[in-house]
Amino acid sequence: MKPLTLEEYAARFAPGGTAPSGMYALSLAEAGDFSLPRRAVNTHKYSYGRAVLIGGCVGYAGAGVLAANACERSGAGLTHLFVPESIYPVAAALVDGAIVTPLPADPSGGFSADAAQDVLPSLENASSVVIGPGLGRGEGARTLTQYVLRGAKCPLVLDADALTACAGDLSALDNYPAPVILTPHEGEFARLGGDLSAGRLTAALAFSRAHPNVILVLKGYGTLVCRGESVSVNPTGSAAMAKGGSGDVLSGLLGALLAQGFEAYFAARCAVYLHGLAGDMARDRVGEYSLTPSDMIGSLPEAFKAVTGRR
Repeated sequence: MKPLTLEEYAARFAPGGTAPSGMYALSLAEAGDFSLPRRAVNTHKYSYGRAVLIGGCVGYAGAGVLAANACERSGAGLTHLFVPESIYPVAAALVDGAIVTPLPADPSGGFSADAAQDVLPSLENASSVVIGPGLGRGEGARTLTQYVLRGAKCPLVLDADALTACAGDLSALDNYPAPVILTPHEGEFARLGGDLSAGRLTAALAFSRAHPNVILVLKGYGTLVCRGESVSVNPTGSAAMAKGGSGDVLSGLLGALLAQGFEAYFAARCAVYLHGLAGDMARDRVGEYSLTPSDMIGSLPEAFKAVTGRR
């Protein structure tokens, strides 16, 4: 990793931010950090993990679909998407090849509180779990998020509405038996208790020091990936990606890398880098105004090949 000075960081990614106190390691991610191994010829789908994704509700059916399609494009052996039964026909028609399972829905079209019990067998067999894309903020979504935190044992990604469901009490994150990756934008980060008044770097470090079991992905210009005293600044991506659905693509990418067994901090940094790189490649093809999340997913193969050096 290429080291950054505070002056370089401030100039590139945090104008106006103050320098955080204490000892920490600050680095700039680059393609050479993410050497991915070739797959052995005698492997099969079960060799590359089972990613469980939970999300979607009426009005946000596309969020879970985008996450599932990104997960499949990023190498997971099996992708299993759980959605409320209210949007099952739409989700099942739009995924590329993921298993889609309907769960009980409440009258508003989100997950009902009864949905939590039906997820248990899949949590026991999961290699990674992603919850949050398009989840909604009803009581069922909150119940389901807390159930996952109690019942899952594998690396976990919390995104979007699942972050809001945890706001106010982060003890379940601190006590979770495997790494937890949080992917908030600044508004969601504030709801989790993050204080951005002294700048993004100071805020990310303070949060990570307080929650050592958590890997924080603080999204935005120069996305920060922080674990304890280590902070990686991501240089890929652009304002072309400032559209709803971009974060769902990142969540699916994270779920895929974790399902394949990559170490969690590496997976978080690699996913953020590839997400931005795919966005840059798609922007160069379709333009910064016209870029969509599906364009990013379409560019993931090119991004993976660029990072691994294989064409």
